[in-house]
Amino acid sequence: MGDATHVLPLIRTLQRGLPGVAITWVLGKGEAKLMEGLDGVELIAFDKKAGLKGMRELAVRLAGRRFDVLLQMQLALRANLVSGVISAKRRIGYDVKRGKEGHGLFINERIRHDKHHVLDVFGLFAEPLGLHQDAVRWDMPVPQADRDWAAAQWPSGKPCLLVSPCSSHVLRNWRPERYAAVANHAIARGWQVVLCGGRSVLEREVGDAIAAAMPVKPIDLIGKDTLKQLLALLERAELVLTPDSGPAHMANAMGSAVLGLYACTDAERSGPYSDRRYTVNCYAEAAERFLGKHPEQLPWGKRVEFPGVMDLVTVEDVIARFERYCADRGLG
Repeated sequence: MGDATHVLPLIRTLQRGLPGVAITWVLGKGEAKLMEGLDGVELIAFDKKAGLKGMRELAVRLAGRRFDVLLQMQLALRANLVSGVISAKRRIGYDVKRGKEGHGLFINERIRHDKHHVLDVFGLFAEPLGLHQDAVRWDMPVPQADRDWAAAQWPSGKPCLLVSPCSSHVLRNWRPERYAAVANHAIARGWQVVLCGGRSVLEREVGDAIAAAMPVKPIDLIGKDTLKQLLALLERAELVLTPDSGPAHMANAMGSAVLGLYACTDAERSGPYSDRRYTVNCYAEAAERFLGKHPEQLPWGKRVEFPGVMDLVTVEDVIARFERYCADRGLG
């Protein structure tokens, strides 16, 4: 979800610089639901779990089609193999330093080695087409009915801290009792706290553990929304508390402030793009403690995913960022 959100500004750059260009976007099933309704783009949902069967189905769907340009923007082996069934004259991929898992075998052009944040790196894919991404625009498609649903989930009048506690990478998740400590602080400061998340057993268990440690219970929306409704919830929130996850980037795309929790990954590479003032970034400390290296010695995108790494993010650090946000926005 996060990568798809980071790709969207490139789509807008292409549409702005090449009016009328036909764009086909091959992306995961969940990501396709997230982007449903995107203007001027053909979305092809690919089941990541389908293996060879899924690749054969994609090949059949694209049979007889030859594209002028393929932008191969995923480095994983599976994505590289999937790109092999797509016929294109120009096949643009990453620079040599960033390429991995056979990436170079599936492309015939490379972007230059520059930039650090994922969104900015994705923007470099416009350059071989004679364009420059000098503005970042999302315009995520959200139906009004989903905004109306979000507007009915909590009363107006108080600032809302929306807590999305779980990443799909379990080792990026913070302890429930720490979320609860920050939520309790926000409630004491007059805020409304709302929990959100998907329908997995883990997300339900984490949500229950957070609520159990809160004397004043939050509004619990875990497992109760759709992806479009989630976008609307994130848009309505005053501040979103979350680890490195899809909702962090979705919230940023919807214009909301993000209090991000980072240790496994570098917030300067994959943190909320528009504003990282309220993000706690312990990646450098994690790299030194768990890998014995400074961040600049690690490959781009290297994860420090070890049990306990997120404990480097303290409650005190997070509350300090929360208070900075309150001060910046004049919230007392």
